[in-house]
Amino acid sequence: QLQLVESGGGLVQPGGSLRLSCTASGSAFDNYNIGWFRQAPGKAREGVYCISGEGRSTRYADFVKGRFTISRDNAKNTVTLQMNSLKPEDTAVYYCAADSQPLWCSGSVCCGPTEYDTWGLGTQVTVSS
Repeated sequence: QLQLVESGGGLVQPGGSLRLSCTASGSAFDNYNIGWFRQAPGKAREGVYCISGEGRSTRYADFVKGRFTISRDNAKNTVTLQMNSLKPEDTAVYYCAADSQPLWCSGSVCCGPTEYDTWGLGTQVTVSS
């Protein structure tokens, strides 16, 4: 019953920032791990940043370290991905997804696409001068 909708994508120059939002409806939001994933043309979908239902656990890809942050506001049913210092290689469709059966990997939230089962339709992020 959970539905997810992404927003906030667009065109930005290298070094710029975007803030993506994932808004959920239809179910108890804080029961779900939420992840941000991305897929560039011709490439596999990859995990970007994930957060557990209560927000205590996060996991992120090495390529976003020091640039992206994730947060959630369960009262507003939203998860936000703040992206700073964007690079052309960040260009991709960014997806929000939920793990309806919250899984744990090595003591923290999982962040692989196969671990998540409910997906939004995505929002395009293009980083170009």
